[in-house]
Amino acid sequence: MTDATFFTLQRRFKNRRLTAFAIPALIVLYLAYLCISFDIAGLAARARLDNARILLSDFVSYKTHVSRDNRTGSVTIAIEGEAKGTYAPGQHPDWVQTEGNATRIDLGRGNLITYDAAGARYVVPGYGTIDIRPQDGKLQLTAPQPLPSWINVTDTRISVTTAAGRFSYSRSKVETFKYQPGWELFFFTLDSPFYGKTYGQLTAMLAGPRLDPARSNLAYMAQEFWHNKMWHHADVAWALFETVLMAFLGTMGAALVALPLAFLAASNFSPLRTLRFGFRRLFDFVRGVDGLIWTILLARAFGPGPMTGALAILLTDTGTFGKTFSEALENIDEKQVEGIRSTGAGALQRARFGVLPQLAPVLLSQVLYYLESNTRSATVIGAIVGGGIGLLLTQAIITQKDWEEVAYYMILIVLMVMLMDSASGWLRRKFISRKA
Repeated sequence: MTDATFFTLQRRFKNRRLTAFAIPALIVLYLAYLCISFDIAGLAARARLDNARILLSDFVSYKTHVSRDNRTGSVTIAIEGEAKGTYAPGQHPDWVQTEGNATRIDLGRGNLITYDAAGARYVVPGYGTIDIRPQDGKLQLTAPQPLPSWINVTDTRISVTTAAGRFSYSRSKVETFKYQPGWELFFFTLDSPFYGKTYGQLTAMLAGPRLDPARSNLAYMAQEFWHNKMWHHADVAWALFETVLMAFLGTMGAALVALPLAFLAASNFSPLRTLRFGFRRLFDFVRGVDGLIWTILLARAFGPGPMTGALAILLTDTGTFGKTFSEALENIDEKQVEGIRSTGAGALQRARFGVLPQLAPVLLSQVLYYLESNTRSATVIGAIVGGGIGLLLTQAIITQKDWEEVAYYMILIVLMVMLMDSASGWLRRKFISRKA
């Protein structure tokens, strides 16, 4: 080995060593820049973990509002404060007792709230009694001093937040919120004859006398659940169907449009270079614009609706399928096509018997994969075009109070995606293995 060769090899080893250290160093510097640029430390300092904890608890619990109108004295008890979840007069939970003008609310663990003609009192274990009386247009508070941070006082409103619940007093009304685990009224609403029954009682009612002579108790029970006024199970099922339909129409439509165009973009099927270049750039343009952008543009042009979402998916996937199918066409085995040609077959017959059998595994695999992926995308697209489960999810989030419904929709979306994943995997194994 000459000295020049030795020094050349030494220089190469040195350069590789420097590269091995330089690349990780650049990655570390880039991550440090991201932390500074996006203020990660400040973001962590501003994080409200208590709000996150409240939000997570709202996912698996519901609250009952006990409200009194201070002008009329009327007391209303409603689940989630909704009219459809309001208890009828004389029908109230056992932790609320009404005697004349006095209403007593037992929040548990010694937390007692009383509404009376003079105002309201809240007995907090370990702290004392919070007494509120309106006087001269203002609220007078009597409570042990100093006031803790969980009591917020202004001239027009006093609010108390404890682990047992929340209490709010204003000049117009006084309101108590009691949180309880579960999704109340998920099966039957308060006006249903099946509300409050145990599973054993419901089972016994199936064989008992009919509550409605026109139908069986099982049919009556199913209808009460399906048309639940609080949870709207029928509307949710239809929204899930719309979401899957958007994904299916968009994906299958894109495959049908992209397949013939892919022949025009493949070099072994389209001899004109200008034509190939034009279609390839068309595919790049269509798939280069994000599906959400197409959704917004199409919603502006055609208005909201599930079909607009399906068109947005169709446009985006046409570009992707066109590129994928054209590359698959350029890599087919020409011997099989030549064998079909030797029999005197025409162009369509060669494509049918010589090209498509080779292309089918790639086509089916890509279409089924994107069908699964577009099922997730259709949720977001539906929130924009006003269709599918995405619309219901967005509406529940906007209300800032129906977080248990948000959790319900999220669980359904995950189950829907899992089902589509399992179905597409089964179809891939069934059809692609058969083709192989």
